[in-house]
Amino acid sequence: MDETDIDVSEIIRRLETEYPEAACSLEYGKDYELLFSVRLAAQCTDERVNRVTPALFRRFDSLKSFAEADVAEVESYIRSCGFFRGKARDIVECSKMLLSEFGGRVPGTMDELLKLPGVGRKTANLILGDIFSAPSAVVVDTHCIRLANRIGLTDTRRPEKIESRLREILPPEKSNTFCHMLVLHGRAVCTARAPRCGECVISEMCAFAGRMPENQPETTAAGKAV
Repeated sequence: MDETDIDVSEIIRRLETEYPEAACSLEYGKDYELLFSVRLAAQCTDERVNRVTPALFRRFDSLKSFAEADVAEVESYIRSCGFFRGKARDIVECSKMLLSEFGGRVPGTMDELLKLPGVGRKTANLILGDIFSAPSAVVVDTHCIRLANRIGLTDTRRPEKIESRLREILPPEKSNTFCHMLVLHGRAVCTARAPRCGECVISEMCAFAGRMPENQPETTAAGKAV
């Protein structure tokens, strides 16, 4: 199946029917809390982050308290998230920069967000889409990489190329929600180890599902399709 043969609008329609309330699963109250939660979610599940952040955000209840925090104390709250030393350092340094350079507010442009410690394009796009409702915000995480390639929307595992390709083919106003739907679909159906193509609402438009043995046409002894 060629990329040009894929009906992206129909894929979006079916996923929207399947996941009508698709949204970021990280829990937060303030904009910077989402920013920090996304940093914690690197190489960690959203579920675990959501178990860790309530106590973290109670202890450090403002950007000022994070900026003045002892990094070791922040580490003690987020240890179970993995890579906790680097994450704690980034959170404290990011808090300082938000206060000193952005007036205590999470900035709303890609260039500004990328200046923040620990923030890459994936995080920046999520912030732009979820907080600022920016069009064409494409969040390329592990689920997006896996599903975009399986479906046939892309043929690369390089995040920046996937982001560029999805921005070309997705309606701008659907980009952010589409990526959230891929996360939900990747967790529930199109899992990394054992995709359940028989349960997939977009299987007939998916290159990977089309290559599955049960979806190949039957052949005669001479090798002709029947």
